[in-house]
Amino acid sequence: MKTILTADNISKTYGENQVLKDINISLGAGELVSILGVSGVGKTTLFNVLSGLILPDTGRVTLKGEDVTGQTGRLSYMQQKDLLLEHKTVLDNTALPLILSGMKKTAARDMAADYFDQFGLHGTENKYPSQLSGGMRQRAAFLRTYLCGCPVALLDEPFSALDTHTKRAMEEWYLGVMDEIKLSTLFITHDVDEAVLISDRIYIMSGRPAEISAKIAISEPKPRTGEFMLSDVFIQYKREITSRISGDNNV
Repeated sequence: MKTILTADNISKTYGENQVLKDINISLGAGELVSILGVSGVGKTTLFNVLSGLILPDTGRVTLKGEDVTGQTGRLSYMQQKDLLLEHKTVLDNTALPLILSGMKKTAARDMAADYFDQFGLHGTENKYPSQLSGGMRQRAAFLRTYLCGCPVALLDEPFSALDTHTKRAMEEWYLGVMDEIKLSTLFITHDVDEAVLISDRIYIMSGRPAEISAKIAISEPKPRTGEFMLSDVFIQYKREITSRISGDNNV
């Protein structure tokens, strides 16, 4: 599998507090790789470095072999909150990246509208975010992220606010869409079940400062159903991951 994104020896310190220490990760084309760790361990700081919002003290980020350290707009970044603009329609929210890139508003709306069926948003074009369910808001936010035109999406706990049933449905839906549109994804979560269900590989971040303490490949085919969650294989993965996280005395 061709590597599309790498982070090499990323370290970051705020004042006297070192948050990240020598982080090394990679993402292959078409992969979904999860960054798993307890809340506050530094996962979002890592994403801020990858997206170019902050500079690392040491290390570099490469995209398709090009050094993009500190460059914004090279990776699509969807944060925990959907950040939809409440005064704009769903169509105008999703078209916003295209408009900001210089496309005429009418053309941007037409292009965004072409994806509404694929993203499960048909019929919501003229609605406002307040009229949508949590899952539908996330679909709109995903489409807006995709229309940024970047080959890699950084998703920071996008399903954490959803109920369990909606969360599982959205995970399965996202995997299907990701495969259709040939998108590679780095996915932050602190939910072990979620990581095992959706990931090709998992990096575990732990410690103070945070380091990559384990790398785990999930080889079972996707989508992984509710039955998989009852299997011995799933329980074995969960036991191993939980042990690796709880076994670090610094978290």
